[in-house]
Amino acid sequence: MTSTRSSRLGPEARPVAVPDDVDSATIQKLDGIIELPLRVRWSGPPKKYDLRKREDRLRVYEQVLREGNDEDVRRYIEVNELLRLWDDLVLPTYVRRAWVDWFRRRGVSHLAC
Repeated sequence: MTSTRSSRLGPEARPVAVPDDVDSATIQKLDGIIELPLRVRWSGPPKKYDLRKREDRLRVYEQVLREGNDEDVRRYIEVNELLRLWDDLVLPTYVRRAWVDWFRRRGVSHLAC
């Protein structure tokens, strides 16, 4: 896991889950209709998302990347899809920075924070 922390308090002080093996072909990703765990979607009533729909995928990716742990990221985030959605995801800079670092270590250099 890669953790990035800021010296400041607040959301940027939280670690960002970026498991080194998130792109492993051995990890089965969830698809279809899902409901995020409470630790990820902690506000509002439970909600079902259809990962076949782009708009739902965007919301799931945003929530998992901001709030998820390593296991959540492994289960819900497909790296190639993350690259396709990147420009449309609403994410804090500290989350983007952590993922840009992960992608750069794998030779992907065109992403911006």
